[in-house]
Amino acid sequence: MKIAFFGSSLVSAYWNGAATYYRGIIRALYEQGHQVTFYEPDAFERQQNRDIPDPEYATVKVYEATEAAAQAMLDDAAGADLLVKASGVGVLDEFLEAGVLKTRREGKLAAFWDVDAPATLHRVHTNAGDPFLKLIPQYDYIFTYGGGNPVIEQYKALGAKECIPIYNALDPDTHHPVPEDEAFSCDAAFLGNRLPDREQRVEEFFLKAAALLPEKSFMLGGSGWGDKPMTPNVKYLGHVSTNKHNAFNCTPMAVLNICRESMATNGFSPATRVFEAAGAGACIITDYWEGIELFLEPGKEVLVARNGVEVADILQDLTPERAKKIGQAALKRVLAEHTYRHRAIQFEEILAKHLNIEA
Repeated sequence: MKIAFFGSSLVSAYWNGAATYYRGIIRALYEQGHQVTFYEPDAFERQQNRDIPDPEYATVKVYEATEAAAQAMLDDAAGADLLVKASGVGVLDEFLEAGVLKTRREGKLAAFWDVDAPATLHRVHTNAGDPFLKLIPQYDYIFTYGGGNPVIEQYKALGAKECIPIYNALDPDTHHPVPEDEAFSCDAAFLGNRLPDREQRVEEFFLKAAALLPEKSFMLGGSGWGDKPMTPNVKYLGHVSTNKHNAFNCTPMAVLNICRESMATNGFSPATRVFEAAGAGACIITDYWEGIELFLEPGKEVLVARNGVEVADILQDLTPERAKKIGQAALKRVLAEHTYRHRAIQFEEILAKHLNIEA
């Protein structure tokens, strides 16, 4: 199957948390025999901050952030068996959402791939004039990278023909155990960009825990936190390149996962970093959200906290030996059930009736 994918960026994770999800899914699809062309705009300095070259598993086409250039890419993609518009490209989203549907040829497919379904649904529910509302029923599929039944039911109520979660997962060739790096040595670390619906939760689950444990060492990675007040036991790293993520996850005694507000409220939305960290054998402390047990078993494969005090309590009692045991259990679980190959097979099962399209 020939797939045309319009997304934020495949080659740069700079202000682009979905990059590793795209890479994992698309690489697994390539390994299953599908041909993917990824169309991404030259925007937000992502091309100046690439962290991988053009990969072998996809053809990457970069275009200027103009309607004329985007239309040229849509024309280029017109022969695809499946045209995909991902949410959150960041520029020309409305143009592309309508454009993919106009470009779809008879007998071919169009899908909207929502990498932040709770936010998208909140947006359309609070704005009856949102142009995306009338497009939802026109897509053959709505794929989401999380959300479970709450998201499925909401999309179906808006007229979606099909809404199917294809969850984040692990690419074991990219995220795996590596030797520890002293530069990331600490008791607890968190990696995530500063975003409006994440900041308050980082204050609660990470910065508050650090303030309660002055004798413990903490590290914060991600863009945008430079002017954030922090206690002296927090070291701010700034942007951490993806080629350092394994060491970042392997080295600290524990790694925190802190969901964005919308995803924590909705539940069933494991962040990419959960699988990246588990794949590196990290001991993960996550904020609570409904559905955790579908992916990792609380207390055995992941530690769960409902607030910063509970994070501090966990860290107070956690030993390196127990942390290592939890990390190894998480690694075993995700390798057995939650790799991108598992997700690619799920994708093929969904599209089985269409996969006889000639490549």
